[in-house]
Amino acid sequence: MTTSLRYSLFDVTYPDSDGLPMAESDATRDYLIYGVEALDSYFQKDANVYVSGNLFIYYEQGKPKSVVAPDVFVVFGVEKKKRPSYKIWEEDGKVPDFILEITSKSTASEDRGTKRGLYAYLGVKEYFQYDPTAEYLKPSLQGFRLIEGNYLPILGQLNGDRLSIYAETLGLELWLDANGEMRFYSPKSETKLLSPREMEKAKYQAEQAQHQAEQAQQQAEQRAAKLAAKLRELGLDPDSI
Repeated sequence: MTTSLRYSLFDVTYPDSDGLPMAESDATRDYLIYGVEALDSYFQKDANVYVSGNLFIYYEQGKPKSVVAPDVFVVFGVEKKKRPSYKIWEEDGKVPDFILEITSKSTASEDRGTKRGLYAYLGVKEYFQYDPTAEYLKPSLQGFRLIEGNYLPILGQLNGDRLSIYAETLGLELWLDANGEMRFYSPKSETKLLSPREMEKAKYQAEQAQHQAEQAQQQAEQRAAKLAAKLRELGLDPDSI
């Protein structure tokens, strides 16, 4: 009986995809990509932090239908490596510590009902929801912390028009700006987390600003040199003026 059970478990197929094209709104896709890239970049030096998103998580061995695919998730204490899917029993039982769902009216019942109950059952410590279109979620960023098996709201703080909610698992804040934009923020470095694309853009803008400053300085030096030469032609010492 044990042998046949072992072989039956080995024979189970766990698909890496449902075979359907990913259909997401622009806002959902953009924030999904931002969340994964920004957090992956933030934890890039820690070999035991795994960041991913829109990836199948299988939570019951032998049951390929026991699967969920969070938009953004972080697992502490597992190897940072590429995975076709995440099987909890192959990761010493480690479930995501943090999950963020980019939610909307079309996924509201699943995100606030089915997934919320499942994540609590699995033991996900913190669960955040963000509605980029602000269609139904008020406020459009909300966080929950697992307390004795139940999710309780994480109280946010208002700083002017900005809502800030602290995620203990990450050691980061999630900001909802007045324009409805969500960003991760590091209290330690006092900076917003940028995606690699945003970092490249910021780097390019900084380089352009430096180049313009250098050009302005060169032009100022050239004008000063011309003025000094003119003064000397008039028999005046520019250094004494």
